[in-house]
Amino acid sequence: MEHTQLQNRIRELTGEILADYGKGRYIDRENNFRHPDRDAVTDMIGKIQRIIFPGFFRDKNYRYYTADSNLSTLVEDVLYNLTKQTHRVLSYLPEYENEPEEALIARAQDLALAFLARIPHIREYIDTDVQAEFDGDPAAFNREEIIFSYPGLYAIMVYRIAHELVLLGIPLIPRMMTEHAHSLTGIDINPGASIGKYFFIDHGTGIVIGETTTIGENVKVYQGVTLGALSTRKGQLLKGSKRHPTIEDNVTIYAGASILGGETVIGEGSVIGANAFITKSIPAGSRVSMQNRG
Repeated sequence: MEHTQLQNRIRELTGEILADYGKGRYIDRENNFRHPDRDAVTDMIGKIQRIIFPGFFRDKNYRYYTADSNLSTLVEDVLYNLTKQTHRVLSYLPEYENEPEEALIARAQDLALAFLARIPHIREYIDTDVQAEFDGDPAAFNREEIIFSYPGLYAIMVYRIAHELVLLGIPLIPRMMTEHAHSLTGIDINPGASIGKYFFIDHGTGIVIGETTTIGENVKVYQGVTLGALSTRKGQLLKGSKRHPTIEDNVTIYAGASILGGETVIGEGSVIGANAFITKSIPAGSRVSMQNRG
């Protein structure tokens, strides 16, 4: 095709696509300036990771002479960007629809500050997760190996960051964070799930933990495990209901097991064998395996 013909064809295609934008569908909305910036959200994860693990990760583009100056710069950066992104997503909430812009910005900053105040709490939990990974994996030479290279710990860390944002009522950003971790690790933890201390993920690929899942302390989960809903056929009508299982303390769930349903409770100290399919509660101290399912 000659250059002139190609230019004409490009103009025609542009006109056709612009006309398609005018059909009034949800995907035709063009207020992108109100949407959160995916790159900014991902960048925040990296900076928060450096705050959580001060001696393990650093920005090679900058030199810091003291831990105080390093931390101050990171906190200021996270505060600025989280405020900016939160300001954008608050507009999705009906209660802020008519909020003055100055008040919305102030609210976003308050939420960002509240999140930063939760970092010691996040670090407390992540420290136990590192310990659980080390205690549970004989292949781990040391904790440094876990912090630097284990996808399970990374997914847990991002979840714990995102979960605090959920508790603060910040929409969209938490899910963007955990889906970023999902894309890197193959581990899908909804930020709405509630997970106790000493959470251990081994290998991790294919793990799915649903929004209303409750997990106690000292729980071990292996690759391919699904903690999911028994049925999602009602779609949005199920919003706000307990759809995913409760896993009590000291439970081990081996590879490929599926535990489904909001009323399903796996009792404390139970061991769920590989590839088990469970839709009813299991008493404390149970041992479930495919071999004894008849």
